Amino acid sequence: MKKKDETQSSPASGGLAQKKCTPCKGGVHPLDSDGIESHLKQLLGWKLQDGALTKTFTFRDYYEITAFVNAVAWIAHREDHHPDITFGYKNCRIVFITHAVKGLTENDFIAAAKVDRIFS
Repeated sequence: MKKKDETQSSPASGGLAQKKCTPCKGGVHPLDSDGIESHLKQLLGWKLQDGALTKTFTFRDYYEITAFVNAVAWIAHREDHHPDITFGYKNCRIVFITHAVKGLTENDFIAAAKVDRIFS
């Protein structure tokens, strides 16, 4: 399946993509701005918007986008970390935020790296 994106996936995201999301337990705090910037540098094309990690992916047709959304759902299930996903005919927007801490955790960046890995 040939896909088109505004950026290419980052080889640096391989480190994050190799990690596993961990359940949020009591006392877990969101990343501070330095932690967010450090993690964000390991991903290409992801942006901070309203305190969440977001990226829009573009596809040639509905079949490809639906296959991608299903693959993201599989990752979310395996990692037990679920993004908000909106999609239409050619575009898919993925939004990660750790609702339990009302902010971003390393889990958001791990899951984003795994999404990039299936897109590349």
